[in-house]
Order: sequence, then C-alpha cells, then structure tokens
Amino acid sequence: MEDRKKTYVEDIDRSIYDIANEERHRFTTVKGLSEEVIKEISRQKDEPKWMLDLRLKSLQIYNSKPIPKWGPDLSDLDIDNIVHYAKPDTEMNHSWDEVPEDIKDTFERLGIPQAERESLAGVGAQYDSEVVYHNLKEDLIKQGVVYLDMESGIKQYEELVKKHFMTLITPQTHKFAALHGAVWSGGSFVYVPKGVDVDIPLQSYFRLNAKGAGQFEHTLIIVDEGASLHFIEGCSAPKYSVQNLHAGAVELFVKKGSRLRYSTIENWSRNMYNLNTKKALVEENGIIEWVSGSFGSKISMLYPMSILKGRKAKSEFTGITFASTGQILDTGAKVLMAAPETSCTINSKSISKSGGTAIYRGLLEVSKNAVGAKASVNCESLMLDNESKSDTLPIIALDNDDIDIGHEAKIGRISDESIFYLMSRGISEEEAKSMIVRGFVEPITKELPLEYAVELNNLIDIELEGTIG
Repeated sequence: MEDRKKTYVEDIDRSIYDIANEERHRFTTVKGLSEEVIKEISRQKDEPKWMLDLRLKSLQIYNSKPIPKWGPDLSDLDIDNIVHYAKPDTEMNHSWDEVPEDIKDTFERLGIPQAERESLAGVGAQYDSEVVYHNLKEDLIKQGVVYLDMESGIKQYEELVKKHFMTLITPQTHKFAALHGAVWSGGSFVYVPKGVDVDIPLQSYFRLNAKGAGQFEHTLIIVDEGASLHFIEGCSAPKYSVQNLHAGAVELFVKKGSRLRYSTIENWSRNMYNLNTKKALVEENGIIEWVSGSFGSKISMLYPMSILKGRKAKSEFTGITFASTGQILDTGAKVLMAAPETSCTINSKSISKSGGTAIYRGLLEVSKNAVGAKASVNCESLMLDNESKSDTLPIIALDNDDIDIGHEAKIGRISDESIFYLMSRGISEEEAKSMIVRGFVEPITKELPLEYAVELNNLIDIELEGTIG
C-alpha cells in the first residue's frame, strides 16, 4: 500500500495542569452524602443556622430528584464514592508568601500571581474546598468594593448575602443544584457599589488537586446601579483514574444601568464531570456579557442563563468548546427575555476531533411582556475528522409577535476546496488547515482577556504534524 501523508491536529497540551501535588488536608469528610456529612461541613465553617437549614433542605431535594436523562449519560457518576469536602492544610492568606510552598507553586505554574501583579485588581485562589489566597487593591477597598471568599462574605455581610444566596439558582433548579446547595464550599462574594467603575478585572481561580473529590464553589456577584465590573474565572485539575466532580454555582445580579462581563475558561481533566450552573438577573438598561471557554472534562453540562427582567436589559454570550477523545461537551446558553425592548446575542462555536462530541444546547424564550425584543443566535460547529460528532439543539419559544429574531446554525468539516485554494497559493496542507481553524476561533479569542486568549491559542492550535500512515 502506498504511503500517504495524514494531517494530525494535536490534542490540548495539559502538561502544566496535570502536575498533581501530594495531598495534605487538615480535614476531609467521608465519601458519599449524608445528613452527618452536611452537618460536619457546616460545623467546620461555623455557619449561621439559616445556612445549615438551607444545606439540609437542599439534601432532601437532592434525594428526591432523579438524575437528568435529557443530556449526556450520567449513570456512571458515583456520588457515594466522592469526597464532598476536603480542607487544605492552610488558612486563608492575604499574601502569597504565606501560602504553603507546594500550593503557591501550583498557582505560579498557572500564572496567577504574575497576572495579579501585571493586570488584575484583585485575586482569589481556591485549592480543593477552600480559598487559600484572597486580595484586593487598596483603592477599590476605599471606594467600597467588596471582594471576599464566600465564607467571609457570609460572616461580614450576612444580611446582603442571605437576601441573594441561592435565590437565582434554587435547590429546586435541578438535582445538581440541590447537591451544590447541600455541600457548597469556597467561591467568591463581590459587591460593587453604585456608580463605581472597576476598570481592572478581578479574577478567581479554582484548582481541584484531590483525587476522587468534588469542588462546589459558590460565586455571588452584585453590581449595583450604574456600576461596572469585569470578573474572570479559571478552573483546572490534574488527571486521575477516578471520578472527580465539579458542581459549582454562579449567581450574578446586574442592577439598573450597570454592566458585568463574566469571562471563564474551564480546563478540567478528563476524569471530571463538570455540572456547573450559572445565572444572571439583569435589570433595566443593565448589560451582562458572558465569555465562555470549555475544554476539559469527561462530560460537561453548562448553559449560562440570562434573565432580562428590566426594560432595555441586554445579554451577550460568546462561547467556544473543544472536544477530543472521550469527551462529551454539552454546552450552550439560555436567555429569558421578560421585559420590553430587551436584546440578546448568542455566538457559539465548537470544535471536535478524534471522536469527541460537541453539542450546542440553547434556549431563547421571549415572554408576552417582551414587546420590541431583538435577538440573534448563531452557532457553528467544525469537525476535524470523520470520527467526531457535533449537534446543535436550539429551542426558541416566542410568546409575542412584536419581536425581531434571527437564528443561524452551521455544522461542517474543513472544506477541501478551501484547503486546495490555500495550497494553490503555496501554503502547505498543515498550515492551511491551521489557518482555517485559527480563523474559526478568532472571533472568540478577541473577546477573551489577554492571558486567556494566549492560553486558548496554546490549548487548541493547531500544531499540525505530518505522520506516515
């Protein structure tokens, strides 16, 4: 048989993410889920009674709800074999010098301290179940900006947190939201006062080092009237041969005339079930911007939701997904347009290779009240070989006629005609395919924060090598 040259698109380079530290914990719960486990988590945190009551109620709801059957198959997920709380052997620190050396080295490899020094107004770093480092620039503190780990937020701003905590994402939302309500730990609490413009981003990074464990951080952000914020979230974990679980929750409150950009890159390992829930409530003339990248995990189910409650509220979603061998990444966006003259834009792109499955699952719901609403939905999928799979499953539900709605979906492979055209201009086949994939993701990368745009290019491009087959 005649030798022929094949083109191979390299997998995501996970080398810095897969370095695992020796596990050193001050305390861990036993595997599985029980009322005693929940009470022990609450005791460890010295929580107010209302929070323990919420946890126990969430556990009851969790036990009453079935595992969702409408998405990827979750039947292999063994909750009874997951450690739901693992406290690292350190307190929460406000200086990197105080963070234990092995944990600090992990975040140094991930570039978090350097990013803080060069381009961030504040940083939170979570390791397993607790935040180990948190800091905010003094000038923002003087303006009344609050950026704390979630546990400190409850203690220092109890009434404000209690008013908002798990009111957007209630335990009734779905089974894994109920699980989150029962075992949540860590995360960030942010409050931006009226009229304050936080012009340099805040960033929280969540690192799960413990094998066979879950991470359940809760992020609560309130951007008050006329204020603005860019919040960045990063996530990663080393690869193990046992299941890990991520079921975090993000609740965003965008008040009248305020603006929030929420950027996230999730690069979990391929033993991770990523069952994350995110919602934003947007009031009159408020703007929520989602920028989302999903790369790691065995299975992901993630659909950030915007509830446009006030007149002229606006939502923009920009997302990229890259699925490779053994991965089913089921992602998308949901928008509820519930007020007049609201608007939304959804722009989602996915790449699949080597048998990976990338699914766009979206919901656009326009209520009777949303007179004059405008929406545009665009989802594109690119398959790099014949083994990969891609689906787009958009749902559009319209309850009034005085609206302007546009929808476009494309699924395809790299076109032979495009390759031929570029090769006819003296470009190699490898570089031609590389150029096409770069061009496909470019509208997304330009929306990412600089360091994540660089990371994205490193993750999915795109080194094409010739191999003999």
